[in-house]
Amino acid sequence: MKTLTKLFLVLVYILTSSYVKGLVGMALFSAAGIAAFTAVLPEKLDELGIMLGAILGVIGFLLFAGVLTDWLKWIAGKETPLKHGAPAGKPEWTRYLGPDVNHKVIGIQYGYTSLFVLLVGGLFALIFRLELAQPGMQLLSYDQYNTLFSAHGIVMIVSILLGVGAMTNYLVPLMIGAHDMAFPRLNAFSYWVSIPAIVLVLAGMAVGGWDTGWVGYPTLSLIGPLGTMFFLLGFYINGISSIAGSINILVTTAIMRAPGMSLFRMPIFVWAALATSLIQFTATQTVGVALTLNLLERATGLAFFDPAHGGDPVLYQHIFWFYSHPVVYVFVLPGLGVISELLPVFTKKPLFGYKWIALSSLGIALVGFLVWAHHMFVSGMADSLRLVFMISTLFVAIPTGVKFFSWVATLWEGKIEINTPMLFTLGAISVFLIGGITGPILGTVPTDLHLHDSYWVVGHFHATMFGGFIFPFFAALYYWYPKITGRMYKEALGRLHFWLMVPGFWVMSFGQMSAGILGMNRRYADYDPALGIGTQQILVTLSAFVIGWSVLIMIYNFIASARTEPVAAMNPWGSRSPEWQIPSPVPEFNYDVPFEVIGDPYDYGLTPETPYIRFQVAAGD
Repeated sequence: MKTLTKLFLVLVYILTSSYVKGLVGMALFSAAGIAAFTAVLPEKLDELGIMLGAILGVIGFLLFAGVLTDWLKWIAGKETPLKHGAPAGKPEWTRYLGPDVNHKVIGIQYGYTSLFVLLVGGLFALIFRLELAQPGMQLLSYDQYNTLFSAHGIVMIVSILLGVGAMTNYLVPLMIGAHDMAFPRLNAFSYWVSIPAIVLVLAGMAVGGWDTGWVGYPTLSLIGPLGTMFFLLGFYINGISSIAGSINILVTTAIMRAPGMSLFRMPIFVWAALATSLIQFTATQTVGVALTLNLLERATGLAFFDPAHGGDPVLYQHIFWFYSHPVVYVFVLPGLGVISELLPVFTKKPLFGYKWIALSSLGIALVGFLVWAHHMFVSGMADSLRLVFMISTLFVAIPTGVKFFSWVATLWEGKIEINTPMLFTLGAISVFLIGGITGPILGTVPTDLHLHDSYWVVGHFHATMFGGFIFPFFAALYYWYPKITGRMYKEALGRLHFWLMVPGFWVMSFGQMSAGILGMNRRYADYDPALGIGTQQILVTLSAFVIGWSVLIMIYNFIASARTEPVAAMNPWGSRSPEWQIPSPVPEFNYDVPFEVIGDPYDYGLTPETPYIRFQVAAGD
């Protein structure tokens, strides 16, 4: 009877959560917006009315979810003190079902949402991979295939952006000694506004889908079904989340560091988060322009990109890729920061070339803004421009190479401790190396002209994303799991996850690139059996399922371990980082006793070993 009562209460808490309330508000405001537009202009019930209704729906979601409540009270002149802890009369875990101002709660919300969206995007890939396992159309229509691969791309990108938000939100204040983010309510807003963005993208699949891929190129995006508009709008709203989150990281890092923590005494992950936020804050605004013009041309008939009305479709590509190439480093830089953060811990050696690694993150961010047109070598640009962008693209290898050589030097003669976080760290290096080596081939004009839009690009991009983010993200989840939950995870299941995922990914990535060399185009639903790529397609499909199963093992491990595994020691890894010097889970305001920095963050194994931080003791204690 007690179990049934608990299950009933859990169901009630979920059904009355801000997620459900927000969805109700989104539906009501969308319907009201469309109805109002119809009443005013009944002869013009077209995409413009639906788009305005969808925008009102986003506002309705935020209002019903309670995200805007404090700001509206402030506008009305009422006191709005920050509220900490679970809602009155409810269990502690219900904090995660509604807006909360604590950066750790928001980081965890980002994290579980990222994993959920990752599973959804992965499921889309498994479905269309079954279609590609053999020539001909067996399971899907062409439109269904186009929608699934397009949704897979944007959904996985949203998942990675959420994962970046999870790591930066949870870790940056802890690592610099801050009690929270500079703008707690804006931090909550940056998470919650991403939820209706995801809903809009997924809703687009139900109203005709879209066939543009995640890039949304016109003129195809101008003539596609209604789902294209929902995709473009969801993409735009998610950009608002990125900009709001990046502002918080930049300001928090600038003004809330502990005493003695100069820039070159910050943990290396904070440098990665700083470089990432600089890209998000600046570049995301340009893709917002591209998406806005695309939506306006579609909904109102204004001419920006359609050449039949005097527009220029290549203009969209320039604006879009000015954001979308730097955003690759938004995905990758936090992952590379995790690698640099974990290697010294598990080799018990100082991080080789700390300052060079820190500055290389800023170097990658800067050079990333100068290479966008290598995505456009086949668009008809002048040969002189091709040469400029080819050279600038190859320059990206310099700061990236600094990181690789520093990692190898850190590993050299280290007392390497092999556990699940370290396995995923080493796996990330090996997989990212595949992406790094195959990248210049696409950044060089002669080879790119041959391989552009082939499955070689798919293999390269997956290697970059898995090595640059997915593997480091999983390493981070295992590494900081004891800090978040206060318990250890099941090591055997963690290792099983790794040993399924790494070979599975190698087979998948090499299989994709092999198919590309033999003539398989990306985004195609079918292929000629004469290409001789049947074996590759089967292997890629099987390996995708292996990767999917391995991720499910990880999720089961985390859920089960939170109840059954032993309580973790305060610092199970022997880390020097500040967050490991306080109890787990972390107290509400992080550091009940403030600290000052008196040493360097990665002086592992030195004799004598100077402490990194020293907790301040009040006079008379």
